[in-house]
Amino acid sequence: MKPPLHGTPSLMRAINEGRALRVLLERGPLTRPEIGELTGLSKPTAFQLLARLQEAGLVVADGIRAGQPGPTAEIYRINPDAAYVAALDVTHDRISVQIADLTGTIRGEHTLPQTTQDPLVDRLAAALAAATPPGPLRRIVIGVQGAVDPTTGLLSYATDEDLPGWRIPDLLPTLRAGLGTEVDVENDVNLVALAEQAHGAATDHSDFVLLWADEGLGSALVIGGRLHRGFFGGAGEVGYMPTPGVATARDGGRFGHHGYQALVGGPAVHALLRTYGVEAPDFHRAMTAAIEMAQGTDRAAEEARAGLRLVASRLAVGLAAIASVVDPGLVVLTGGLPAAGGELLRDLVERELHALTHSRPQVRLSALEGNPVLAGALELGLTVVREELFEGVLISRS
Repeated sequence: MKPPLHGTPSLMRAINEGRALRVLLERGPLTRPEIGELTGLSKPTAFQLLARLQEAGLVVADGIRAGQPGPTAEIYRINPDAAYVAALDVTHDRISVQIADLTGTIRGEHTLPQTTQDPLVDRLAAALAAATPPGPLRRIVIGVQGAVDPTTGLLSYATDEDLPGWRIPDLLPTLRAGLGTEVDVENDVNLVALAEQAHGAATDHSDFVLLWADEGLGSALVIGGRLHRGFFGGAGEVGYMPTPGVATARDGGRFGHHGYQALVGGPAVHALLRTYGVEAPDFHRAMTAAIEMAQGTDRAAEEARAGLRLVASRLAVGLAAIASVVDPGLVVLTGGLPAAGGELLRDLVERELHALTHSRPQVRLSALEGNPVLAGALELGLTVVREELFEGVLISRS
């Protein structure tokens, strides 16, 4: 049992209400005595607190608990309809949407093909409407293949070809005005990292690096439990990282095929494995075929294993550069390349990384299922909304 805090009556009410709401969110539904025990509040205080929370629409009665020793007790739970959050994953080809209530339960979802001839706000509004939110949205979090530069308000690290209609002045104010609520635009790989931190491979680490390896490369840095975005919003854009042996931005232009991306992005891996006798129509199937071939004992298996070791060493070169600066305890590999490479690729990358660095960060594969960008966007949106409801709104009301 946690002892109650002390302070002014209004501040104490707000603190206790926030504490009770978090207990209900994590442990509910609960009876009034259970809430009192878990928060350290007396029965009269818990009774008054629940009455205020019910009046505010944040808590609802959930029936009677019977069949246990003692008198029957009324059960309380978080009102799931107190707020709704929308998550969007926007790519060049489609917009995927999920709607969640305050408890995190998915209440609607839809995927809409991109229609780039329509204005940006209209496209987003159509996708949201198709997911049929149960009520007004309190916050929208949008994941994109880029990052908003807080110094300019513009979307960076993406071209008009990547995301048509997104490179406009005052992007966030435009979206907020057009969609009628608070809107956050976040880098998609950053959102994947938030999902891994909350529900996946990084739940036990406060300092970790996530590498998304697919057609393109991206990274996310979590330091001291917090996502690090950087001064210009581009922390983790490792696809542009200069890497020995390949062209740089000076050679290929700002958005050219250079750096770490040219070394171990999807097309580079596809071409590399072909030189080791692995024939496949794309990098994903090439990696899958190489893993299967490597299980054998013939010459082709030896070649496949050599190709996989080279892919791993290329991945490790970039990770070693990041690890030498950030010094993480964990590296999480995700995206199409690690998914196809599985445990064999993970082990090879970890061995190569430990050979290159003084520290020895653990390397894990992603532990998420479904769309990790949407999962991270919901995590971010719900965290902010719960803070507003559990703390700010209650404090202002007191």
